[in-house]
Amino acid sequence: MRYLVRDRMLAFHEEAWIETEHREKVFKVNRKLFRLRRTFDFVDTQGNHVASIVRKALTFHHTILIKRNGELEARFSKRVFKLFGDRFKVTLRDGQQLRINGNFWDREFDIQQDGTTLAHVSRRWFSIRDAYAVDVLSDQDATLLIILAVCVDHTLQDMKGEKFTNL
Repeated sequence: MRYLVRDRMLAFHEEAWIETEHREKVFKVNRKLFRLRRTFDFVDTQGNHVASIVRKALTFHHTILIKRNGELEARFSKRVFKLFGDRFKVTLRDGQQLRINGNFWDREFDIQQDGTTLAHVSRRWFSIRDAYAVDVLSDQDATLLIILAVCVDHTLQDMKGEKFTNL
């Protein structure tokens, strides 16, 4: 299933919509303003809270916690001093590791587990700067894979020193 992440660039508060390939809205990502930590909430179309993305404040390297129902679902972090190979490390609640690798400059990357590609993220087909596709290729938790794609995009924007033009 293909999902499309679109940002609203001219909103007072920052938000993004996640739609299916048939343009049906599935989730809205809201950034909570005026907080020490950078926090995003995933909300479904009925307004129910699905998950939170919380960037830990005052860490040596970029660490993001993904929480569902108040419990830690995954820990996403940028590897420090890594020249080649995976740039991001994801540790799931049960201890499993996910690999995120690809061409981060062009925002073309895969989320993998044990050599199997779970999702492919691409901006290739969009002329709009703040839109990208997440192709979920497995029966894994699609919501978690979309959240990880948002985390990578947020981290890459943050590393470039840009303000939050998108998540």
